[in-house]
Amino acid sequence: MVRLRIDILSAVPRLLDSWFAESILQRAQQKGLVEVVLHDLRQWSTDKHRRIDDYVFGGGAGMVLQVEPIHRAITQLKSERHYDAVIYLSPDGELLDQPLANRLSVHRNLILLCGHYKGVDERVRAHLVDLEVSIGNYVLSGGELGAAVLSDALIRLVPGVLSDETSALSDSFQDGLVAPPVYTRPAAYGDWKVPEVLLSGHEARIAEWRHQQAVQRTRERRPELLEGGPDEAGSLGEG
Repeated sequence: MVRLRIDILSAVPRLLDSWFAESILQRAQQKGLVEVVLHDLRQWSTDKHRRIDDYVFGGGAGMVLQVEPIHRAITQLKSERHYDAVIYLSPDGELLDQPLANRLSVHRNLILLCGHYKGVDERVRAHLVDLEVSIGNYVLSGGELGAAVLSDALIRLVPGVLSDETSALSDSFQDGLVAPPVYTRPAAYGDWKVPEVLLSGHEARIAEWRHQQAVQRTRERRPELLEGGPDEAGSLGEG
């Protein structure tokens, strides 16, 4: 059963083909757990040249995606099924973090709208969009990479997508900390050795070591995650 369907509206949908054709995202679709449908906004254009953008009213550089093809696209999709949210990928949207990804991952049907050029007509944002999401404080050429990042963050949380479902629960930020160091074979590579505690088989000691390492790494690399948070020593949870 499909647990999550994502429809992505884009002026250049082919940019996303390879993103969903490999690795975990491909397997999630092959298992029938996730469905990702890429849509070319030009198919909803009424212009004979399939144009979907125009100049900015009032003057200024750049082109803007028009309201009509976007409205027509969203209206058609909503006539076919219920959507939990229409999300616009925007530099000034809500910053994507793990709690937001967790909340969105429980939805069944989402529409992701990718801006392009100078963005979309403001009437789209005012009347057709439920949520705006940003993947960082910088500007890209379009929202396609943002849609790919958001989709990846959601899909890996869908039950059954990862072979070990506890893996997602131990990722960075799930408990407000970055992830602790991880190691694999060989246990010794020249003079570089794996910490003895990880080879001990003592689950409680390993859990405590990982938590301490997560707190230390967070303090060193992302101290803002600890500011105003729970007591660092014991109540932040395991890393």
